[in-house]
Amino acid sequence: MVSFITRTQGNIRGSSVSGSHAAGNGLESNFRLNLISLPATPLFGTDGIRGRVGDLLSAPLALQVGFWAGVVLRHHACKIGPVILGQDSRNSGDMLAMALSAGLTAAGLEVWHLGLCPTPCVAYLTSVSEAIGGVMISASHNPPEDNGIKIFGADGAKLSQALQAEIEAGLRGNRPPASSVSNCGRHYSRGELVKNYGEALKQPLQPQVNLQGLKIVLDLAWGAAVGLAPSVFQEMGAEVICLHNQADGDRINVDCGSTHLDILQATVREHNADLGFAFDGDADRVLAVDNTGRQVNGDYILYFWGQQLQSTKQLPDNLIVSTVMANLGFERAWKQQGGSLIRTAVGDQYVQAEMLRTGGMLGGEQSGHILCRHYGITGDGLLTALHIATLVKQAGVSLGEMVDQSFQTYPQLLRNVRVEDRNRRLGWQDCQAIQQAIALAEAAMGDAGRILVRASGTEPVVRVMVEAADAELAHHWTNELVSQVQQHLAV
Repeated sequence: MVSFITRTQGNIRGSSVSGSHAAGNGLESNFRLNLISLPATPLFGTDGIRGRVGDLLSAPLALQVGFWAGVVLRHHACKIGPVILGQDSRNSGDMLAMALSAGLTAAGLEVWHLGLCPTPCVAYLTSVSEAIGGVMISASHNPPEDNGIKIFGADGAKLSQALQAEIEAGLRGNRPPASSVSNCGRHYSRGELVKNYGEALKQPLQPQVNLQGLKIVLDLAWGAAVGLAPSVFQEMGAEVICLHNQADGDRINVDCGSTHLDILQATVREHNADLGFAFDGDADRVLAVDNTGRQVNGDYILYFWGQQLQSTKQLPDNLIVSTVMANLGFERAWKQQGGSLIRTAVGDQYVQAEMLRTGGMLGGEQSGHILCRHYGITGDGLLTALHIATLVKQAGVSLGEMVDQSFQTYPQLLRNVRVEDRNRRLGWQDCQAIQQAIALAEAAMGDAGRILVRASGTEPVVRVMVEAADAELAHHWTNELVSQVQQHLAV
């Protein structure tokens, strides 16, 4: 228990949720009678529920997600506590927050609403308080018209697939187990708690480390980190230049942030900065730019952080956990360092699950979701950026020199093919023409390359990745496979 989150906000009598009455005194049956139209495919993807607002995501859906999430979280809680709720800057965030809070309070739970904050802030505060869960409203790197709902357990980790299935069962009319509720919960604004997350980011580094002498550019993507990231870096001693540093729901992720590095790269070069960091809309991931304006992705971040932990004997079995997207150049360089690499499916929840299974302390994705269990419990862009900046300061050389001395990546091409039909997209493996094209490409490349085709769990696209020792080979087979996906799925 942490004192700054104890219930000191007056007499919070609405937090009482114990009692002997059946859940909600009829609320469950009312929710079941008002079932909404849901897709036949699973609602939860690789990172919660995500989709176009007004299409998949609506206030009625959020209301019921809040209710059934509350029922499931209550049922599995050892002791009833609040649910922590946060959101990024999207215009639809307020609507979804109100609906989710209504559902959670209907389930008899107290809601602590943080307002604008990064996703890892919700995870952290959930883990250090008496909260039984957390909910973040964000579509991460997606465009402004999308939004999403991410749910965390009491430990701050993303909710397990088993508990997500229980929530979905309730949404589809199959009532999950529920504990008793005597009355409705209450909603409280607790935005003051966000600063405690910022202090927790700095605490492991201070006072031994400071970033004085470093000029750092931050691209905040008009998103969740705008109110926190500049002050955290400045308080660590860095000179900070900010881009896209206002909360703007119309422009979040638009031609900026971790998916569009052009402006950050140009700004680093223009201001002769030491490095730059680009966050996505909810700041749970980050990509870096070195002093020459060159992109430094998650593979390099894992390599550098892994080396540092390895040198201080803080990396059990010298293990890094990454995904099927990790570049072969990174894997082979890490193994030459005496390390081992385990690959998982794409999605930081799979990385985290494998880290817990193996005892791994460092893992992440090429896209910039990085987890270091020494310092955090979930992917955290701000935490990662602070530690990479610290590594650069301690190394005494530029990030560009560190990259030059590390490894060469294999040519890796990733193309996204938009497939609006959800069933066709998620069932792409049933298309024989695509499977035959993949088999032909794999036979042609042999050991000189690899192929990954998958339906995105966060966007309406099928992703085609081809990696090969020869760039021309990679381009050829990428074009062939993209053509097949367009011809047979995107119609």
